Amino acid sequence: MKFKRLALIGCGLMGGSFALALRQAQAVEHIVGFSASDKTRQRALELGVIDQTATSVAEAVQGADLVLLAVPVGAMHASFEAMREALAPNALLMDVGSTKCDVIAAAQTTLGERLGCFVPAHPIAGKELAGIEHADAQLYQGRRTILTPMPQTGIHRSQAAHQVWTAVGSQVSTMTPEAHDATYAAVSHLPHLLAFAAVNALTTQAQGAAFLEMAGPGFRDFSRIAASDPAVWRDILSANHAQVLAQVGHFRDALAQFELAMQQSDAAALQALIANASKTRAAWTLQAGNACSPASEN
Repeated sequence: MKFKRLALIGCGLMGGSFALALRQAQAVEHIVGFSASDKTRQRALELGVIDQTATSVAEAVQGADLVLLAVPVGAMHASFEAMREALAPNALLMDVGSTKCDVIAAAQTTLGERLGCFVPAHPIAGKELAGIEHADAQLYQGRRTILTPMPQTGIHRSQAAHQVWTAVGSQVSTMTPEAHDATYAAVSHLPHLLAFAAVNALTTQAQGAAFLEMAGPGFRDFSRIAASDPAVWRDILSANHAQVLAQVGHFRDALAQFELAMQQSDAAALQALIANASKTRAAWTLQAGNACSPASEN
């Protein structure tokens, strides 16, 4: 499979890495890129990530047979709307968003007759540092990419999307949008929320700065994802708020059990709770394709 023109909407880490990987796989002839920032577009051109810049979404999409939407989930609706009239009927359109139900809803209300072009995708990949300067053709190698096809998605485009992500090195899985958002609320979105809250709880204390000076590897490892991009995670938590709030409820129940055991000085109950968590964590192994740098996990 080889594409004549890739329209890259969002020239950052995820989009830039996809462009480089596709080029390395010799699966694309020409890459045109658009980002809201002219500086970012020019930098992508200078680095050889793209072959041509565009000054609008519509201009980038014009004539493209492959379109990758690599913008924050909060910007998806406007991007879909901007490309609708220019999107070719035979184009394959994908995104890289960390939430899927909201992205699909945005597509359904904006794309009109071009809705069938869209195959929602979520590559589980990232780096500690974002930006086009850190784009890497190897970013998706061995990493999982989840596709969440819609009822309007034809088998041909689903197969094409599978082939594209395989070409850039991903292991491809398929889920329903609902299952995807519930899953990642539990294993990604809630952990980020807890890390943000834990760091804020520390720093709002009068002695917070002094406490932080004494923190060791445990705090470093636990809090690492609190360094994530604020705008990206604002959008993710807002978009998937129902599922995240459901997970907050489960966490609150679990925390209450620990609080009760300590309030009652019930050492046996406290140990049992810790043992259960320890056993579960010890038995868990990171599945192939799921490893990435959480601070910029998409």
